[in-house]
Amino acid sequence: MKNSEQLYKALSERILILDGAMGTMLQRYKFEEEDYRGERFKDWEHPVKGNNDLLSLTQPHAIEEVHKKYLEAGADIIETNTFSGTTIAMADYHMEELVYELNYESAKIARKACDEFTAKNPDKPRFVAGSIGPTNRTASLSPDVNDPGYRAITFDELKIAYKQQSEALLDGGSDILLVETVFDTLNAKAALFAIDEIQDERGIKIPIMVSGTITDASGRTLSGQTAEAFLISVSHLNLLSVGFNCALGANQLTPYLETLAHNSEFHVSAYPNAGLPNAFGKYDETPEDMASQIKEYVEKGLINIIGGCCGTTPDHIKAIADLVEKYEPRKVIFSF
Repeated sequence: MKNSEQLYKALSERILILDGAMGTMLQRYKFEEEDYRGERFKDWEHPVKGNNDLLSLTQPHAIEEVHKKYLEAGADIIETNTFSGTTIAMADYHMEELVYELNYESAKIARKACDEFTAKNPDKPRFVAGSIGPTNRTASLSPDVNDPGYRAITFDELKIAYKQQSEALLDGGSDILLVETVFDTLNAKAALFAIDEIQDERGIKIPIMVSGTITDASGRTLSGQTAEAFLISVSHLNLLSVGFNCALGANQLTPYLETLAHNSEFHVSAYPNAGLPNAFGKYDETPEDMASQIKEYVEKGLINIIGGCCGTTPDHIKAIADLVEKYEPRKVIFSF
């Protein structure tokens, strides 16, 4: 991984900025069914509106534009537009056959944008994180309340799907693989198993970020783990970072980040939502509000990587970037 040394060097020097929400930004384009289809999929037999990953093929200019807005706002790390880029999630649109292409092209779009900004300012290299979402299946829980032993997916099926996605993201130019929004740690372990296989097969060391999601005030993931249990469950690999994203706003995330920061040998990441959604599912927290809450993270020395999830925009990322540049990153004794 040619950019790994630059990445670890940057992390030792400053708090790195992750981008914000892709979906929030794409909503501004008001794309309709025909926009999602483009010319290539105009005769597709199934509805595709809402398949944001497909836009990397049909509206690549929009994806690149969003990436560049986050880079202009100060992002060091850009996530690929591949949150649902597995055969498991793409089955909803009958587009399993497109998975390799979707991930490869998404990574190429992000790579191009990052390289342009790095060329303008080589002292601030930009990095591509291949986004690997949780899928819409869970390996630990039954979707049928009448049959608690039933599972809609197996560990091996998840591993195969994640491996295909990961290989395409790497081939397209990703510097990092980001296993994110983990609500079931068994799913994440399947992804990590797949990535570790790739490391062995290709003889490379892949920087891996893992980001879980605490689903409510109980302080647990959907599959029932506490922050500490989650950390222990994913610490068998030498990760670049471990952290939390989504579900909660910055204030609500603080105690769980403290658990990670005090118990982990890895870098710690956080990218909370812009507050909690209102009655209409919208996020009301302003960039200034969010930055003021994140100030607690940096004053306590909790984080190494910070960004935004649902409801965040380039304005949120800029406010966060402006804030954290005055602070030192959390100290990590890390071997690479």
